[in-house]
Amino acid sequence: MMDRKKTHADAAARTSRPAEEKAPDYAAYFRECQARISETDYPQRRGLSAEVVKRFGLGYDPRWKNPKAPSAPTTPRLIIPTGEESYTARDTRDDLTERQKEFSKMRAGKIRVFNVRALKEARKPVFVVESEIDALSILEVGGEAVSLGSIEFVTRFLGLLEREKPKQRLIIALDNDPRGNETARDLARGLAALEIPFYRHVWEGYKDANEALLGDRDAFREKIQAAEEAGRRDEEAERENYLQTSAARHLQNFMSDAVDGLDALFASFIPTGFKKLDRILDGGLFEGLYILGATGSNGKTSFALQIADQIARAGNDVLFFSLEMSRFELMAKSISRETFLAALRTDGDMKKARTARGVTTGTGDGGSRGPEEKKIVEAAMKTYGEYAGHIYISEGMGDTGTEQIREETEKHFSFTGNRPVVLIDCLQILAPGDSGTTDKQNMDKAAIDLKRISRDFRIPVLGIASFNRVKYGEAATMEAFGESEALEYSSDVVTGLQLRGAGEKNFDPDRAKDRDLREMELVILKNRNGPAGKRIDFEYYPLFNYFRETGDQTAAPLLDQKI
Repeated sequence: MMDRKKTHADAAARTSRPAEEKAPDYAAYFRECQARISETDYPQRRGLSAEVVKRFGLGYDPRWKNPKAPSAPTTPRLIIPTGEESYTARDTRDDLTERQKEFSKMRAGKIRVFNVRALKEARKPVFVVESEIDALSILEVGGEAVSLGSIEFVTRFLGLLEREKPKQRLIIALDNDPRGNETARDLARGLAALEIPFYRHVWEGYKDANEALLGDRDAFREKIQAAEEAGRRDEEAERENYLQTSAARHLQNFMSDAVDGLDALFASFIPTGFKKLDRILDGGLFEGLYILGATGSNGKTSFALQIADQIARAGNDVLFFSLEMSRFELMAKSISRETFLAALRTDGDMKKARTARGVTTGTGDGGSRGPEEKKIVEAAMKTYGEYAGHIYISEGMGDTGTEQIREETEKHFSFTGNRPVVLIDCLQILAPGDSGTTDKQNMDKAAIDLKRISRDFRIPVLGIASFNRVKYGEAATMEAFGESEALEYSSDVVTGLQLRGAGEKNFDPDRAKDRDLREMELVILKNRNGPAGKRIDFEYYPLFNYFRETGDQTAAPLLDQKI
């Protein structure tokens, strides 16, 4: 109620504000200044033609007085309208002292983006630059541009774009200096968060657009045109390169590399495809950070990959960062699982199903594959091909960190228009941001960065983590993740995958693992928006990388068979 009363009070205050406090109308002042424009050669010294000067209503005030400092000395100024109630006054003198340079560009009235109409009306990419003179320089040679007025106004500019997105792709082209480059990165992150397509341009050899115009006008014009055209070409080329990471694009190569070489084979929340798990998660994966932990060789990659495939089968994109396994290894796991299900759908003979190794080598368990087994693999390939187009696998090269994950996520949205589920396998081998930090510090930073990615893109991020070796055979707990406080506090949901009975007296993990069908359980260690402490029983067929919730009748006919 207090906020509502305050709002009404503010509105009343604005209504009762005296006329002299209203934003000034500079129309008459602009006309006076435009009439004097011939008294200065400043536009010509900046490379601007009479046509551009007239088009954008530039004027000249030989005795400009700062409205905020009426007692200050008058100075000659180029007047650049940025709106009906605002303008920039630019000192036209060349011999300015360092002190005078600090006040060489002054603003009157409300802060406005110069040439803001380009965001709605332009028919080509729009350059985003710092000063109005830079924007006018690009407009001078036929480009489209807006200026922020200052790099201090990036947040205001992003707020404008949040209210109404531009019609064209933006080209970030701020000043080529440390502050400009840093601000360009901040602007890029803001645009990505707003889902606004963009790319960057650097003024090589020059500080800014106006300096490039004055350096070589014809070359500048060519650079602007090339930037517009290159942006289109690069975007399409980069888009195509990116789409090549889709598992569907590699399916044929995958089969070509197989020894046998089969011919002609093939948001609000996102359900995981496991019904009991989805019920505990209130429907599935929401925006947030999810952590899946387990000891080594307990199937955590297979479990996460099955979730990824089930999400893809439902028509949602998955961006899978594999920092250990190759793209083909993951594809082999998925296809192996599909052979298992294909065998189930035919006659239920699991001996016809193929392991991941069997898929890649073209052989069965006994070293050969007959016509029936080949049909199973063909059916699995076809099924996998139906949803593989939604799975994008990024292979780790030892230097994949959270910054690369953010960049790839930006690309995915920019090129596909879809928000992916991001999956990282695994967190412990993410490249550290600083080589001098400890493992704990690296994990803390990774957790915070991944949480920010989930927030900025409004997507689920699922990270796989390995439990500490000393916890092998014991029940999953938050302590099993080590000392990372950020992992505990930043995560929305933390789960542990373990052998059923782990931590109980006389439990023998080696014996439990030495089975064709392992009894597993997923423990909900933390659930920010739901119940924690719950356990979901699973049956795991490690040979075929397949998990089944206990009680799910999908694989019931096979449970009594010996694999």
